[in-house]
Amino acid sequence: MRPKNGMNRITRLASSSAMIALALAAMTPALAQPPSAQRSNGQSNNNAPPPVDVATAKALNAAIDALNMGKYDEARAALAPLKIDKLSPYEHSRLEQVLSNVAAAQEKYDEARAHIDNAIEAGGLNEQETSDLRYQIAQLFMAEGNWKAGAATLEEWFKTAPNPNAAAFYLLAAAYYQSEDYERALAPAKRAVELMATPQENWIGMLLALYVQREQFKDAIPLLLRLIELAPDKKTYWVQLSAIYGQVDDYANALAIMQLAYGAGPLTEDAEIRRLADLQLFNGIPYRCGQLLESSIERRSVNVDDKLLDKLANCWIAAGELEKALPPLAREAEITGSGETFVRLAEVHLQRSDWPAAQNALERAINKGQLKDVANAQVLLGLALLSQHKLAEARPWFERAQQSEKHRQTAKSYLQLIDSQIAAVHPLPK
Repeated sequence: MRPKNGMNRITRLASSSAMIALALAAMTPALAQPPSAQRSNGQSNNNAPPPVDVATAKALNAAIDALNMGKYDEARAALAPLKIDKLSPYEHSRLEQVLSNVAAAQEKYDEARAHIDNAIEAGGLNEQETSDLRYQIAQLFMAEGNWKAGAATLEEWFKTAPNPNAAAFYLLAAAYYQSEDYERALAPAKRAVELMATPQENWIGMLLALYVQREQFKDAIPLLLRLIELAPDKKTYWVQLSAIYGQVDDYANALAIMQLAYGAGPLTEDAEIRRLADLQLFNGIPYRCGQLLESSIERRSVNVDDKLLDKLANCWIAAGELEKALPPLAREAEITGSGETFVRLAEVHLQRSDWPAAQNALERAINKGQLKDVANAQVLLGLALLSQHKLAEARPWFERAQQSEKHRQTAKSYLQLIDSQIAAVHPLPK
């Protein structure tokens, strides 16, 4: 049986927005990094840009200064005197670029895209600059949450873009991910991680989310190890790595990772501590499991409910510490009022040969009712009474248990034992 809290927790972690944060807020055209390896400043990669009229340059610079200060009306006003029919193709393209930046800053994305189209159509840009502007169109679609249009625009851009960089592949993956098209998101997400010069936590996180969504757990493990190396203080990665080791049935590593995280101090949540306890019990170290839960109860870092008490009792029983198992079982029985829990409590008392305590617990269990196996409780109560030499009181419980096919033979054997003991004390006359 696998430890609990595995796959559900992985899914929640992998799909969290923190794991796939896209940082699109900074992707306005004015700030976006060109997506290709080559950059240009003029009509070609090697030539200086064409000259700009002094008055036009002054207006453009004034508009850019106003834009940088968030004064959008002033930026538009600075450009208003410029007459398009008097501008060169290069000046016209630059004017449209600045207007696009102003519109994007005001979240007027349709207008911003229209100005980019005008900048391209004006004919004043080289191939690299035109390619970068088409990339910015995709960014604008994504900035307004139109992921499908953004993905489609990027796919067209990729067909002609020279040397796309890692950021471009990440943006395409993000667009497909946000569109819930996980199949198409996978390839660009992998390429982005392969090409990144400096490890990017969000990029690795997106690829991880895709692997988990596809249940490619073995592929997810090295990504989580990289994330832990990048951000060792983020317990999310430790917990998720442990859960994924569990999914590939590597419970030794699942425990080791959780134990390391706990030893470092970041595990404080109730569910995390319970999972660690489950793994300790599953890996055959129940005594440590009991110690963990008891210390967590003392620190009030876990919610003490019937399930936790049941888990604690299981740890102590598995460790052979029957005395330690009694308090949590008794408390669980009082909390739940369940007859089944009183039966479990009685079984521990029976193992300890505490017959009166076992009798008391079994009587309470039977009185509570709704037992899954009433005859079993009847046999155990008969045994507790028989062990106290209360033969007359024990007999009726074994007789009732005989009605159960499952326990008939056992009950019959005990009845024969009672008869033999009575006969030994009061032999029949010859």
